[in-house]
Amino acid sequence: MNLFILIGGLIFLHMFSWFIISIIFKRNDVADIAWGLGFINSAWASLFLSGFSERGFVAAILVTIWGMRLAWHIYLRNKGKPEDYRYQAWRKEWKYFYLRSFLQVYILQGILMFLIAIPLIYINKSNILGIGLFDVLGVILWIFGFYFESVGDAQLKQFVSNPNNKGRIMDRGLWKYSRHPNYFGEVTQWWGIFIIALSVPFGYLTIVGPLTITILILFVSGIPLLEKKYLGRPDFEEYKEKTSIFFPLPPKR
Repeated sequence: MNLFILIGGLIFLHMFSWFIISIIFKRNDVADIAWGLGFINSAWASLFLSGFSERGFVAAILVTIWGMRLAWHIYLRNKGKPEDYRYQAWRKEWKYFYLRSFLQVYILQGILMFLIAIPLIYINKSNILGIGLFDVLGVILWIFGFYFESVGDAQLKQFVSNPNNKGRIMDRGLWKYSRHPNYFGEVTQWWGIFIIALSVPFGYLTIVGPLTITILILFVSGIPLLEKKYLGRPDFEEYKEKTSIFFPLPPKR
């Protein structure tokens, strides 16, 4: 059977399982934990089903590091707290809540996961041995992105954990140069995986993967949804005026 169909089926089972978990624990924000773990499953399953290659193994390692760190970070962030405010609002607003949750949260997320993972699946499907220049460049870009996402998250966590910062806008560290350094890092990592895919014939066709995560973060559920809750606050408007929204740049005077 076609590898893309097999991985698509695996992603469906993964998201269906987490939908059941959300019903048991009565919190839909477990979908955020499922996100990173789903990519790990896709990486190793596609590698196993296609046969070993150095390129596929490296890509699987990178995705595992990213996915495990992200899932653990979100788990610790949510532990002991009520369900995320976004999901709480949907719980109140949505008619036929469980059906809509299944389709709009879990199945939709599964579709996006599949699209973003296309370069990863294609790398394994091609199963070409050896490491080349694009592989090295892709790993370097991935490391650059991983730094921004992991350090940005750590800096924000430290800032929020300090009671003296309650109600304040985070504008220090990497957040001085980008309003969303963690999102910038996440997107950059997937462009790194895409560059690795350029090492195999027609790898450029998998650009749908990094384009999907870029559009999702910049225009759909990432930055717009997060910044919406701060709009109109004088301190945020000042921060917004001097700080780049995405790409790290020197702050404006």
